[in-house]
Amino acid sequence: MGRFANAHGRPLPTRRGASCTLPLAETRLREEAVRTSRDVITQRLLAALLLVLVVWLLLVPLANLVVRSPTTALTQFMNGLSYSLLIFLIATGFSLIFGMMNFVNLAHGAFYMLGAYIAYSIVGRNTNNFWLALLAAPLAVAAIAVILEWGYLRPLYKRGHLDQVLLTFGFAFVFSDMVRAIWGADIRSLPRPPQLDGTVTLFGWSYPQYRFSTIVFGLAVAVLLWLLLERTRLGSIVRAGVADPEMVSGLGINITVVFAAVFAIGAALAALSGVVAGPILGMAPGMDFDVLIVALIVVVVGGLGTFSGSFWGSLLIGVADTFGKVLQPDFSMALTFAVMAAVLLLRPAGLFGRPEA
Repeated sequence: MGRFANAHGRPLPTRRGASCTLPLAETRLREEAVRTSRDVITQRLLAALLLVLVVWLLLVPLANLVVRSPTTALTQFMNGLSYSLLIFLIATGFSLIFGMMNFVNLAHGAFYMLGAYIAYSIVGRNTNNFWLALLAAPLAVAAIAVILEWGYLRPLYKRGHLDQVLLTFGFAFVFSDMVRAIWGADIRSLPRPPQLDGTVTLFGWSYPQYRFSTIVFGLAVAVLLWLLLERTRLGSIVRAGVADPEMVSGLGINITVVFAAVFAIGAALAALSGVVAGPILGMAPGMDFDVLIVALIVVVVGGLGTFSGSFWGSLLIGVADTFGKVLQPDFSMALTFAVMAAVLLLRPAGLFGRPEA
C-alpha cells in the first residue's frame, strides 16, 4: 500500500507510537473489566456461601423452634427487638459522629458504661429514683463528652484516624479503670422501677413489662431523632455536615459548635441506652468494649453516617445475635460476623451507605 502524500507530493510521516497506543489501551481496559467481573463473581459466591451458612446454622433451627414452640420464638423475637433498639441508640450516635466529624471514637462504648453506673449511684436503694437517673445520667455523660471533645479530641480532627483511634482507645481504658476504682469489679444490676415490674398480656401471651416498655421507649426515641434530623434546622445542618462539612462551614455556620453538639448528643444517647439496659443486661467493667463491637458491626452493616442504616442495621444484627445466642450459643458471634460479611460483599457501603464515586 502507498503512503499518503502532502501537497508537494512528499510522503507524510506515520506515527507508529500512536497507532500502537490505542490497541494497547483497549487491551488494558478489557483486562481491567475482566478482573472486575471476576472480583464481582467471587464476592457474590463468597456472600452466597456465608448466607448458606447463616441459613443452615440459624434459620433452619429457627424454623424448627417456631414449629415446636411458637411462644418461645415470639418471646425471643421481642427480646431481640428490645436489644436491637438499645444498640440503635449507641450506633446512631457513633454513626453521626463519624459521618459528620470524620472522627473515630472508640471511647463511645465508655459513655454507655458511664451512663449505667451513674444511674446506679443515683438510684441507690430507692427504685423511684430511676426516672431521675434516666434524665440526669445522660446529661452528666454529655457534659463529660463536651469536656473530652473540647480539651483532647478537637486537636485531632485534622489528623489521621490512627491518632484518633489510639487516643480514644486509651480513654476507653481510662474510663474502665475509673469505673473499677469507684464502683468495683463486681457484676451489678440496676433496679427496675416498680411501676414496670410486672408482665403485659397480649392476646393471651405474657411478656415482661419492662422489656415491652423498652421497645416502646426505643421506638419513641427513634421517631424523635428522625423528627430532629428531618424537621429541624439543627437536623438540616447535621445532615448537610455529613454530606459536605466544608460547605456548611462556608455558609457561616460555626461548625465547631455543631461538632460539639453532635458529640454531646451522641454521648447522651449512648448513656441513655446504658441506663435503660442496666436492669436487663447488668453492669460490669469491660461492658463498654462488648457493646462497642456490636455497635461497630451495626454501623458498618447499615452504612456510615445514615440514620436509617443505624436503625435497620440494629434490627438485623440485634435479632440475629439474640437468636444466635439461643440456638447456636457456641457460634453466635461468628454468625453475627457472617451476616456482616455477607452484607459487605453484596453492598460494600452498607445497606443504606453512599457508594464512593
